[in-house]
Amino acid sequence: MYRDGEVVAEGFPAEEIAARLASADDGFVWLDLHEPDEADLGIVVREFGLHPLAVEDALQQDQRPKLDRYRTHLFANMYAVAFDDESAELTSSEVSAFITPRALITVRKAAFDVDALMARWDATPELASAGIGFLVHGLLDAVVDGQYDATERLDNSLDALEDRLFEPRRDPGVDIRRRAFELRRAALQLRRVVAPMREVIERILRNAGEHHLAHDFLTPYYEDVHDHVLRAAETTENARDRIASILESEQNIQGQQLNEVTKKLAAWAAIIAVPTAVTGYYGQNVPYPGFEHHAGWIVSTTVIIVLSGALWLLLRRRGWL
Repeated sequence: MYRDGEVVAEGFPAEEIAARLASADDGFVWLDLHEPDEADLGIVVREFGLHPLAVEDALQQDQRPKLDRYRTHLFANMYAVAFDDESAELTSSEVSAFITPRALITVRKAAFDVDALMARWDATPELASAGIGFLVHGLLDAVVDGQYDATERLDNSLDALEDRLFEPRRDPGVDIRRRAFELRRAALQLRRVVAPMREVIERILRNAGEHHLAHDFLTPYYEDVHDHVLRAAETTENARDRIASILESEQNIQGQQLNEVTKKLAAWAAIIAVPTAVTGYYGQNVPYPGFEHHAGWIVSTTVIIVLSGALWLLLRRRGWL
């Protein structure tokens, strides 16, 4: 519980929230629920009069990021994300929030770094006088910053893939297309959680006055969050075009390499075809060394195998096979 810009109480049961708020007109609270059931939310519903539809959304998983407006409160759903550069895997944590004039109630359905969120609030005590808007801004800022960091990491991974694509002698074992498809999957997942957040932030700004979220000195901070989500959404949109360009470039490079290999093999075939045609036309056929001995056949066969194997290794090393 916050009062006069400072934490005055914590760790008390949800049943005491109404009494504590009644005893402190300028106080506001944050209540965090981790994977609650209907009974746990039932207490909060009675205390704050939460809408049944909002409660139903909070209990369900994989809801779309959104902001719903009800008579007594707002309901927001969002995703905190993290992107792994090596595996190109995107992990997400769904967070729902009930926003009332004097309380922020968060419902977590998966792992979410609450300590980092609290540290963010503690780092800006000068904003605590803004009331519940201070808590809402901290939550949105933490989620959007995580999404922005994920988009930056994705963008850096695409930069590295583009550099690898145009290396003069790149490792033939590197699968550019596989990596591109992995990044495209992550980009699509990231776009699903980032793009709707723009509307969430804009609707919160529009409803800020009604739900005591608007303060003159807090508005620039909300606008900064809005700017970050716009940049994150733009990066995810650009990522789709960049990946398509990478795949197209890879296909063109593969085609050019195939043409070069075909030209070289055709040249060698033409060189070999001349003596083959001449000797074939005149029916020239001379005995090989050791023709009359069994050992000669073994030596001849060995030479054929060795030369064929050497040619296979050469073509394999150059990436033609």
